[in-house]
Amino acid sequence: MALFKRGRVWWMSFTYNGRRYRRSCETTDRRLAEKIYHKVMTEVIEGRYFQRLPGETITFREMMERYLKESTSSKAPGTQRMERSIIKRLLGEFGDLVITEISPKLISSYKMRRLCEGASAQTVNHELQVMNHAYNLAMKEWEWVKDNPVSRVKRVRVNNLRERWLTREEEERLLRASPEWLRDIIVFAINTGLRQGEILDLEWKDVDLFRKVIYIHEQKNKARDTLPLNRDAFEVLRKRAKVRAKSYKNP
Repeated sequence: MALFKRGRVWWMSFTYNGRRYRRSCETTDRRLAEKIYHKVMTEVIEGRYFQRLPGETITFREMMERYLKESTSSKAPGTQRMERSIIKRLLGEFGDLVITEISPKLISSYKMRRLCEGASAQTVNHELQVMNHAYNLAMKEWEWVKDNPVSRVKRVRVNNLRERWLTREEEERLLRASPEWLRDIIVFAINTGLRQGEILDLEWKDVDLFRKVIYIHEQKNKARDTLPLNRDAFEVLRKRAKVRAKSYKNP
């Protein structure tokens, strides 16, 4: 009989379809634990203990399609672009697998392969984060699965202490090597510290040229930050504003 103690409480252990299960008997009485164990074994044999969940017939592709529709579509445009790119990569790996077939071992193998391919630790963690979020929805809201395999996969350690700024000479070389349409974006990024998504999502309603500031909307707490513009960043927007004004005058 596979009964064992954790502290004072009795637990049972059994194998079903090649997988080991451990369940608490929720009692400190051995005789009661034995009765509970025999009852569970009877239900397992009769097929009544494990309820068949929808996840046993739903593919990873179907799960991510619903995730795109219900979760990604409500996020900022920059985040949507990033998640769609991540999901495309994940589908190439797991797309046709049934979601209950995807194990922590499979996910860990994918993680190590991505690192060997040269993907950064932060990139791999972002991919696991999207996958983890989808599984959490499938488990907690859609009731497709009982377990989230991604939650048992260790994330890659990221060295956040590495920080490096371009020298003036490197900035000049970068600008000389870049096409003209890209130079203003590079100058603006260097002088504001904004990420690509924040720059591409910036709208004119968030620009105040009179005060020489821009407003950044935080997605998590819905707050609005004010970012002062230095001379170079202001000049980029001033030139853009002139071009914009001319286009309105000469449609």
